[in-house]
Amino acid sequence: MAGVNGDRKGKKDDNGIGSAIDFVLSNAKLVLGVGGAAMLGIATLAVKRMYDRALSAPSSPTKATQSGKRSWEEPSWLGSSPRTLNRDMKQNVSRSLQTLPTSSNSFKPDYLRWAVGREGSTSKADLQRARLRLSLQEHLWAFFHERVAIPAEEQAMAKRAALDICAELRVFLHAKLPDMPLREMYLSGSLYDDLQVVTADHAQLMVPMILEKNLWSSIPGEDTIMNIPGFWLVRRENLEYFPRGSSYWDRCMVGGYLSPKSVLEVFEKLVAGSINWPAIGSVLDYIIRPVVPSETLTLEVQYETEQRLYVDFLPLLVMEDGVSLIAKPHRLAAERNENLWRQSFRVAETAKLRALDQEDGGCRSACLKVAKAVCKLNPALTRLNASQLTNAILLLSEREGDWTQEALADRFTQLLRTLVGHLEAGMLPSALNQKVNLFCELTPHEIDELGYTLYCALSDPESLLRTV
Repeated sequence: MAGVNGDRKGKKDDNGIGSAIDFVLSNAKLVLGVGGAAMLGIATLAVKRMYDRALSAPSSPTKATQSGKRSWEEPSWLGSSPRTLNRDMKQNVSRSLQTLPTSSNSFKPDYLRWAVGREGSTSKADLQRARLRLSLQEHLWAFFHERVAIPAEEQAMAKRAALDICAELRVFLHAKLPDMPLREMYLSGSLYDDLQVVTADHAQLMVPMILEKNLWSSIPGEDTIMNIPGFWLVRRENLEYFPRGSSYWDRCMVGGYLSPKSVLEVFEKLVAGSINWPAIGSVLDYIIRPVVPSETLTLEVQYETEQRLYVDFLPLLVMEDGVSLIAKPHRLAAERNENLWRQSFRVAETAKLRALDQEDGGCRSACLKVAKAVCKLNPALTRLNASQLTNAILLLSEREGDWTQEALADRFTQLLRTLVGHLEAGMLPSALNQKVNLFCELTPHEIDELGYTLYCALSDPESLLRTV
């Protein structure tokens, strides 16, 4: 307790919160016992350090532990962010203190709480927690129906527009380049998995490429000098027997490897440069234009006055071992590693999520859709993508069995805590390949900002639902 009750000289006036914390901790052992007091002390110490640190030096550099890892016991997002402790932050800190457990029953196992509940009447704190949980449950389902779910008519219109674009591209490519080795293009993405949220505004047009088996081989990223699991190199083989030009895709080879950047450039010249989209749009009654700049080849399709659909044109490789690779560059290392192909887990992730829900009638898909909508509608959370949220839920499912519809509030809150923990570690492993870190394309600053936002939301999860 010495760290909490230490000298406060030089600190600004904290309106008595520090004194209140000291009083609570000094009397905690009498009320909660040794174990409860220890847990309360740890939680309160983290909040108090956050408060004191923000008051004393809101712009000071983040301190590091002896091991070099940042600890959110002294949150790095306060040290690295230029923001000062404004009124909202003070309210978050105070609310965190107010919502800490005050009953010794809160630290007992579930079976002990059940026994206590049978022996005596339910405490006021227990009733309050139950009411808060019920309130969050109601708000989550209301948010799901009012903001998350997309009307069936809107989905149908978006799918029709995407199908029209796919048909036009298929006809053009077959006519312009009949010798280009491609399999049949198809539409994919969350719009076709019933996992798209808020508005039907994006789809993926998959363009499967055909590679000669004896001329190309795939190398996982962890086996290369780049050491990036989840990304692959596609190497040209047998050049001594089959010289350059033996494969159609040799024209996209850079340094002995098939370059996704070069493949995208070939398609961009065709799709964005050769097709008369204004003429096609007038026939289809759409406004169609390529999106520039874009990390992938993307078309914007305005099919209603206020409705826009973004179609990503994604070249796809399906290797002999079943690995699916797409031409989508690494966000932070695209220039250094332009030959890297991204492994796509989306189909397998979605299938696993649906299979788990079908087994127990669970709410995983609903929880995912709520989380995706929250991230889409909150600017501070837009860097969290669907794959990261899906894998966080799949990992949570491995240790949490109750995914009934009635448990949505508990699982959503638990998902927030899980994400905070992974952000603190800077590591979110893929549920399908533990070597892959799904946070590898986030900068340290982005991780800090995401961690700060979610940490503050833990004391009031409903705040994430109050979007514009």
